[in-house]
Amino acid sequence: MSHSGPKAPLAAAPSGPLRGTVEIPGDKSVSHRALILGAMTVGETKITGLLEGQDVLDTGKAMQALGAEVVRDGPGAWRVSGVGVGGFKEPEDVIDCGNSGTGVRLIMGAVATSPLTAIFTGDASLRSRPMGRVTIPLSNFGARAVGRSHGRLPLALVGAAAPGPVTYAMDTPSAQVKSAMLLAGLNVPGITEVIEGERTRDHTERMLRGFGAEVEVIEIEGGRRIRLTGQPELKPCEIAVPRDPSSAAFPICAALITPGSEVRVPNVSLNPTRAGLYTTLREMGADLVFENEREEGGEPVADLVARHSELHGVEVPPERAASMIDEYPVLSAVAAFATGKTVMLGVKELRVKESDRIDAMARGLEACGVTVEETADTMTVHGLAGDVPGGATVEARLDHRIAMSFLVLGCAAKTAVTVDDAGPIATSFPGFRPLMAALGASLDEPEAA
Repeated sequence: MSHSGPKAPLAAAPSGPLRGTVEIPGDKSVSHRALILGAMTVGETKITGLLEGQDVLDTGKAMQALGAEVVRDGPGAWRVSGVGVGGFKEPEDVIDCGNSGTGVRLIMGAVATSPLTAIFTGDASLRSRPMGRVTIPLSNFGARAVGRSHGRLPLALVGAAAPGPVTYAMDTPSAQVKSAMLLAGLNVPGITEVIEGERTRDHTERMLRGFGAEVEVIEIEGGRRIRLTGQPELKPCEIAVPRDPSSAAFPICAALITPGSEVRVPNVSLNPTRAGLYTTLREMGADLVFENEREEGGEPVADLVARHSELHGVEVPPERAASMIDEYPVLSAVAAFATGKTVMLGVKELRVKESDRIDAMARGLEACGVTVEETADTMTVHGLAGDVPGGATVEARLDHRIAMSFLVLGCAAKTAVTVDDAGPIATSFPGFRPLMAALGASLDEPEAA
């Protein structure tokens, strides 16, 4: 179910030091894939640490609609009894993916090579987002999509009855598109190849191997060639979901900009295709330490410790965008407190996320007294060396990361920052408010005017 109903404004007032150790929810990207691949497996897959935000719960409901059994045993503990590759049944009703672009695009890939028709919808934000970026590549397998103008939801996807293997060269870096093509290739005889000119999140490749699929990754000049052997019998496994680096970014960044703070976040995924923000923060002078580095479930993890830091602006190269695409909103909030300007290059993908995140952050930061320059593909934040006025009410635009980013900014601004609707935060980080409060943040409903 997507966020609906009356808006839930929330204000972040300047706080004292943020201190403590906090447990972050499970990684959203891994959680989506665990449910989907579990549903395509013969047997029972056990998952621990699953993110129980609305986005992931909607993916679980979609797997049930396609014939899998999905059962919750306790907090973060789930079992998926799958139907096997090619075993999906035609859903009896519309599949509602709520706010999740990842969920809907990956599910479309999973069903695109099965002879069934599935109808997809979502909340107002998801219905405004382009789906052609995944339905057009999937048409190479023979799948057909019929939707609103510009390929928007609601949309009917008619799976291919006799799909053949595909070689697809991606023109834009996108882990969602790559993953959709690989999931579609599971039910296709022969070798499906996806060629990416720039490395993107590799959770799907890692997890496919864990379930027993044959996946070969070949490094080529400027990118990678991923080869998947189709029609495997996936084997059930036990998946321990690491903590989400995108969610960890919010308490980490709040600590870096709030004087006197020291925050520890254990068990965070440091998959190199997801760690671009942490590289960037260190370049800005962040006191950010990785402790107890190890590998769990095929994913590198560590305990992160962040302390308040005097930061300086940097230029973030375009080739880093894929590894931190969801973290640019909170990075732009941090950049407002740095000395000098932070230039973010190659970020046009932000225009087609849950909101136009470049426009949303630029308008909100300007309302808080920060100068921002933008082009179609760049955003530049002129830092105020820790002296951010704040004092504004900004629009979240049904976007969880916009809402959380401005609440982080409010923790260290001179006066409180209010987001007009904090409800969408539940899609990815349902415990965000109490977690931040436990560290010492001041988050409250604003007084009625």
